[in-house]
Amino acid sequence: MQLNEIWFLIVGFLFIGYFVLDGFDFGVGMSLPFLGKDDTDRRVLINTIGPVWDLNETWVLVAGASLFAAFPEWYASLFSGFYLPLFLILISLIVRGVAFEYRSKYGKAEWRSRWDNAIVIASFIPALLWGVAFANIVRGVPLEKSATGAIEYAGGFFNLLNPYALLGGLTTLSLFVTHGAFFLALKTDGDIRVRSNAIGIKMGLVTAVLAVAFLSWTLASLTSKSSVVTGSLVVVISWLAALAANYKGREGWAFVFSGATIAAFVSTLFFALYPRVMPSSLGSQFDLTINNASSTPYTLKVMTVVAVIMTPLVLIYQGWTYWVFRKRVSASQISNPERGILDTATHVLHQ
Repeated sequence: MQLNEIWFLIVGFLFIGYFVLDGFDFGVGMSLPFLGKDDTDRRVLINTIGPVWDLNETWVLVAGASLFAAFPEWYASLFSGFYLPLFLILISLIVRGVAFEYRSKYGKAEWRSRWDNAIVIASFIPALLWGVAFANIVRGVPLEKSATGAIEYAGGFFNLLNPYALLGGLTTLSLFVTHGAFFLALKTDGDIRVRSNAIGIKMGLVTAVLAVAFLSWTLASLTSKSSVVTGSLVVVISWLAALAANYKGREGWAFVFSGATIAAFVSTLFFALYPRVMPSSLGSQFDLTINNASSTPYTLKVMTVVAVIMTPLVLIYQGWTYWVFRKRVSASQISNPERGILDTATHVLHQ
């Protein structure tokens, strides 16, 4: 196996890790209006991901950096052609992080409501646009050779909003909502746990319909490779297992199988791509592949050595973090729910 093939697998692994981990973060954020009956409920929901959301987001930073270093042509074409959706994703991630940190600083309902709305919107946008982006990558976008000889994106923003890509966005959106519901059923107790299970069942059925439609379209119109067929079957089987586990109240297994579904879904998209990394809708002569988009062998060799040393350390640290914060979160653990640090500061200033 060549180094460029290894790094194609590594980039795929990093995006799988990101979507599995940040996927339930997005789902929790989007569930606030449905599962958070009052401020205490919403604080419980946010506290389930409070210790890990920023750690989960580092996966996309590492994935982007690896893409830049291993496949600079892929990175350049992707980030120039998909500039607006990726910019919206970046802004959303920033806003979401700020909202998590600031919503509890002040006790006024209006203050917290604004930040809650920011969390919902900033979770919805990436959950939708990541699916749109990856569906476009698999489908192919208008790429052509520029005057300098480089392969560049030749379309506009609305070229990305085609029916296939929008279906891909709706699929990831519903998948993340359900994944988040399974996570909340695993991490909470009492009434929120019951309601999370119920939403998981309902959204799980919606997700099943969307995923089957998207994968069927992919197999019928874009590729029928055996790896894609196998990946699609794994998606269906693991999702049915997640729904069955959730129905029986086995929250841990439901979450494991929904994570496996996301991993299989993203893997299937990478199977559909290989050996291309960005197909061109204007002709195969403009396709970016793992050969013409990769860095030099020396660069890939150095990166491989670094990855072999650092990856196990990162995985061990992340696993330890999840182990430390493995217990359920309940409303009884929320202290001073009506007050924040700004309330205390305001009280002191008025004394």
